[in-house]
Amino acid sequence: MKQARTQVSKSFMQKSAEVERQWHLVDVKGQILGRIATEIAEKLMGKHKRSITPHVDGGDYVVVINAEQVATTGDKTHKKIYYSHTGFPGGLNEKTLGEIQAKFPERIIEKAVYNMLPKNRLRQQRMVRLKVYAGEQHPHHSQLGLTAPEASSETKE
Repeated sequence: MKQARTQVSKSFMQKSAEVERQWHLVDVKGQILGRIATEIAEKLMGKHKRSITPHVDGGDYVVVINAEQVATTGDKTHKKIYYSHTGFPGGLNEKTLGEIQAKFPERIIEKAVYNMLPKNRLRQQRMVRLKVYAGEQHPHHSQLGLTAPEASSETKE
């Protein structure tokens, strides 16, 4: 006697054309750098969605404001060092977190999020959707569904 086979459901695989992107506003004023960078990276990858597919870039746009007021724990402003190299002999450059935060506060968050994303071909596409601003002013009010006065009262989404 034959047994009836049960239908096995296939797992869901999202296609690039099916991706629906949303906009998120993140206020990092007083937030710890590493903790907020992980939340931003999750939104850029789309891990907060039910339709996550690893090989499809299904993440959202993230607008970060108040980058100049991000907090760090301990004495990282003086002890954390960012290295870069010119490519020439003796061309190693060292800058502390405090020096970079004084000149280019956006780069600290960009670098932290960049290093938390997976090291694959989708990394650069995800970083394009990250918009970081030093103050509260940003040009993405219409994408977020806000008017200019509402944006100043909006904190974290």
